[in-house]
Amino acid sequence: MRAFASDNYAGVHPSIMKEIISVNSDDMSSYGNDPVSEAALELFAKHFGSDAKIFFMATGTATNTLILKHITNSWNSVICADTAHINVDECGAVEAVAGIKIAHAEAVHGKLSVESIAPLLAGRKDVHQSQPAVISITQNTELGTVYTLAEIKAICDYAHKHGLLVHMDGARLSNAAVALGTGFKEMTVDCGVDVLSFGGTKNGCMCAEAAVFINSKIGKDFEFVRKQGMQLISKMRYVGAQFKALLTDELWKENAARANELATLLAHKVQEVSEVKITRPVEANAVFAIVPPHVIPKLQEKFPFYVWDESASEVRWMTSWATTDQDIDNFVSALKTLI
Repeated sequence: MRAFASDNYAGVHPSIMKEIISVNSDDMSSYGNDPVSEAALELFAKHFGSDAKIFFMATGTATNTLILKHITNSWNSVICADTAHINVDECGAVEAVAGIKIAHAEAVHGKLSVESIAPLLAGRKDVHQSQPAVISITQNTELGTVYTLAEIKAICDYAHKHGLLVHMDGARLSNAAVALGTGFKEMTVDCGVDVLSFGGTKNGCMCAEAAVFINSKIGKDFEFVRKQGMQLISKMRYVGAQFKALLTDELWKENAARANELATLLAHKVQEVSEVKITRPVEANAVFAIVPPHVIPKLQEKFPFYVWDESASEVRWMTSWATTDQDIDNFVSALKTLI
């Protein structure tokens, strides 16, 4: 079975699994005090600078939530797109654990802009209102679109001008970097991003995420937040091994490029079906489309995927590093047959 529901459905990349197995033979110090984790941290430093503070985590929800908890006060709010993962898909973790308010701005295809953020700062000095402290952007977005470097920099400059920090949810950061033809540094450090949730799980890893404090000052004492937040993993070497494999010889780029290419191929082939309408720009590894309602349940039986907007019969198809050309052909063939 090949699923198109999420890149989370894909297995662990063989090179990453091999690295996990390679560190499974001897005893090593726990809680990240091991040579494997240290080697992985050195690789992160090459991408985000030697001053960045890196903390390995197990899940994206925990990474986003604990970062936001650490850089805010209880009277603060975080501004994000209405479709943002922290707003829609994290079961209220930010509100429950970080204890802050989420304020979502109008977004176009999942992307914020300075113009959409500005109205949320209008009453910022009013004691009766939650005070915005962070702007959170997702790269690439939940709608599969990608912020350009200029768009990221504009938001960061605006945020800093108004005393706000910028958090980037980078669950699919690798896909965005490939789409832009750039590296992680150019898309984050050089644009002014303060802190990043770096995703590995969706790009061939298994339970491997990282909090990257590019602005190292705001990362002070985060180790205590991570521990209290139950994300200090005892056998950290298994997470470090995954990042070591992912960031060596640009495996991250290879995996993401494959996923992006297959999404483009899928979009091209389904466009040949007159009853299918692509609804969002295909810029990374997601394809959104409107399909006849009667087709959806039967197609899902063979190829699991999510319905994004049931009222509009809009669905989301995701590709991953493991998707093949034959998977695309099989999917499109089944779609045509059902229609």
